[in-house]
Amino acid sequence: MNNRDLYTPGPANGARVIKDGENWTLVLVRELRHSPEKVWQALTDPAQLREWAPFDADGTLATAGNTVKLTTVGAPQPHVTETIVKRADAPRVLEYTWGGAGNPMRWELEDLNGGTRLTLWTSIDRRYVAMGAAGWHVCFDTLGHLLDGTPVGRTVGPEVMKFNGWQRLLAEYAKQFGVELPSWAADLPKS
Repeated sequence: MNNRDLYTPGPANGARVIKDGENWTLVLVRELRHSPEKVWQALTDPAQLREWAPFDADGTLATAGNTVKLTTVGAPQPHVTETIVKRADAPRVLEYTWGGAGNPMRWELEDLNGGTRLTLWTSIDRRYVAMGAAGWHVCFDTLGHLLDGTPVGRTVGPEVMKFNGWQRLLAEYAKQFGVELPSWAADLPKS
């Protein structure tokens, strides 16, 4: 049995949406036991991103002005987004874009008595907001395990939908945000 076999995502929490007409922003907050410096490394270092994030980076995200290719993991066909790091104020604020629509990503790290309050803001199509929240929830859990020294392995893309607890998490976020579950969610395995 490995650490992944022992992992089940907890209840949907720490997420909200900001609605501005058709423009929705998903805001996720997670408190981690590790310093902002350690969390910053996990957010910007390509080797650490490969352990928890839904994309691979071909360079560091730690320097403003860097051009980095982000490759979505688990996409049906290769999906590469070239981004320029807009802001990298270590270890407090990181901004860049990701995805086909160039969705802005803003990460804030706040010292929390030696730990970190990590906040992510990302634009997202309302049809995918529950799925995005559930996916980032699992990514944040995976990040926490990585930082704790008990890695569970990256689980993203279609692979996450097979994960124990995924359908429950998706339904909880859909209810929380007042959106319908996607029709394909009924075909997911029950967990």
